[in-house]
Amino acid sequence: MKSYKFVLLALATLVCASSMAAKPKKKAKKQQKEPVEVVDTINVNDFSKHIGRAQTNGLKDYLVQRMGIDVAFLEDFIQGFEQGTLTEADKRMKARLAGMEIRSQVEEQIIPSVSKQMNAEKDILNHAAFVEGFKAGILGEDIDGISMDSTQVLVQKQMEYYHKAKYAAAIKTNEDFLKANAKNDSVQTTESGLQYKILTKGTGEIPTASQRVKVHYRGTLIDGTEFDSSYKRNQPTTFACNQVIKGWTEALTIMPVGSKWVLYIPQDLAYGDRENGQIPPYSTLIFEVELLEIVK
Repeated sequence: MKSYKFVLLALATLVCASSMAAKPKKKAKKQQKEPVEVVDTINVNDFSKHIGRAQTNGLKDYLVQRMGIDVAFLEDFIQGFEQGTLTEADKRMKARLAGMEIRSQVEEQIIPSVSKQMNAEKDILNHAAFVEGFKAGILGEDIDGISMDSTQVLVQKQMEYYHKAKYAAAIKTNEDFLKANAKNDSVQTTESGLQYKILTKGTGEIPTASQRVKVHYRGTLIDGTEFDSSYKRNQPTTFACNQVIKGWTEALTIMPVGSKWVLYIPQDLAYGDRENGQIPPYSTLIFEVELLEIVK
């Protein structure tokens, strides 16, 4: 009789493969194994039943924990398993269950997230109106005669307003800093609003926007918070002048090699309304920059 190797892969094993793969396997000690006699112990019909059963190992836990099925309704699961195709009533119930799931996400995730973007201190959204608009969007209905495209534009503009209002105090603080700093005799201001102070006047070549340069730098916010420093890494940085924020590009293309300047970069020449790591939206950035060489 021919001998065959059977590999039984339970469904739960397939589902949890990624978590099992993460666990380090202990190296088994090599042992001398005695040969095992291969025998035919069961007929194919009984074997088919048993191998089918083996494949369900862990399936019940998966249905309960991952799919949220109540164990009291396992018979209903079996009915669906045997049925194969959905009836109209099944499709209706499937849609209803999906609606309940999405409503839960709207209440627990979407609304809180939008509210936080609008106002960091309190929830100012009308939840009932939000849900009403959400339903209109699903059904493809206009609101007050306004199309979906117009809604997208309206929402974008209003979110920009709320975002700016949220940081109004910070915007004023940064603007006041730049106004006061511009009055310093050692500070020069360009037409774009970039401010800089020369610490060391270099005599080398001035880079063009497309050239690569090597620099040492340290970056802080106006309150002194340091967010980056090549000095701390003890490694100068190399990049093309036009591959950085606008304030850097402008400064580097008027700065001779060998120079060391302090740059005061307004938010519109930096990251604007975007948050970037430790840098809050609308931040003025202060950089101590040392132009070491043009990389050719």
